[in-house]
Order: sequence, then C-alpha cells, then structure tokens
Amino acid sequence: MVGTSVDTDTGAVAERGPKQDRSRITRKRLLEAAVACLAEHGWAGSTVSVVAERAGVSRGAAQHHFRTREDLFTAAVEYVAEERSLALRALFPEGPADRRAVVAAVVDLYTGPLFRAALHLWVAASNEDQLRPRVTELEARVGRETHRIAVDLLRADETVPGVRETVQGLLDMARGLGLANLLTDDTGRRDKVVAQWAALLDEALDRTTETPD
Repeated sequence: MVGTSVDTDTGAVAERGPKQDRSRITRKRLLEAAVACLAEHGWAGSTVSVVAERAGVSRGAAQHHFRTREDLFTAAVEYVAEERSLALRALFPEGPADRRAVVAAVVDLYTGPLFRAALHLWVAASNEDQLRPRVTELEARVGRETHRIAVDLLRADETVPGVRETVQGLLDMARGLGLANLLTDDTGRRDKVVAQWAALLDEALDRTTETPD
C-alpha cells in the first residue's frame, strides 16, 4: 500500500510539472502577442480573440489566464516593461557605465514596441474609467523602477539638490523622442540629441561631486 501511494503521488507531481510549464508558456505567448497587437493595431483593434489567434491558442485558453481584456493588456505591458528593465541592467552587468551608452539605452526603452503599446494603453485609459487607475498605477511603478536604474547606471547622487530633476529630465527627454519616433524614424537626429544629453549629464553630475575649495 505504501509503495502504491508513493508512486501515485510522484506521478501526480510529474504530471503537474509539465502542466505548469505549459501554462507558463501559454501565458507568456499571450502577453507577448498582446503587446505586439497593441503596438500594431491600437486598443480598438486588439481584442482577446485577435490576441489569442496571434498567440496560437484558443479564446477559452486566453480567458482562462486573463478574465478580462483589461487584465490581459495591463499584464502584458507590465510584463514587457519588467523584461526591458532587466535587459537595461543586463547591458551593463558591471554597474555604472559610460554615460552616453546609458543615455542611448534609456532612449531605446522609449523608441521600441513597448512604448508604442504603452501609448495606446494610455490613450485607452484616458477614456476607460475601469482601465485608468490600473494603468496609472502600472506607469507609476514602471517609472520608479526606470528612474532607479538610471540613477544607478549614471552614478548620480540624488542627495545633491537638482540631481533627481536632472535624471528625470533625461527620462522625459527620452519619452519625447519616443513620441517623435511614432511618426518618423529620425535616427541621425536622435543620435545627436543623445550625444548632447550625455555631455550635459557629464557636466551636471560631475560638478556635483567636486569638493569646494
């Protein structure tokens, strides 16, 4: 009897393992498909059915993971935002780096499909009472994390007056370039802006570390 019980339990655990793996894979596919659809088709054209078809799963499977459309898209943008934050840190595994490289990496965060998808979500949230508080909370959390990463990588001392605003100015500038990139990809102009901002950061942040006579 004991042997039979152990075998049964082991089999159940082995069965749950693959099921959990498949569930995680399906969820990830849905999240990535949702972001891609939102970036390409906007909120109006991104239904659960469209996302499910793109992900290669049934609508029922999609609704098993995400009860509502709002659940799906807020989770999708949050998932990719977290992935991009991890990718930003992974670009500089040794920590603080050349400031021009950091500025360029931050700008890249705001010129890719994530930003385009997030923008569509913001527009939808401005007209959807049920969606607005969830997107507002999400953007605040993502913004804080991006700010922390930028501070670390730029070796910025936020105890010095004005430094926090300087870093936030970089993020606001990057967001502006992301908006411009929605209409036209002006890489040459963007590269010049990145170089100028890196020079301004070097001057502003290094000046705060100088010891007065």
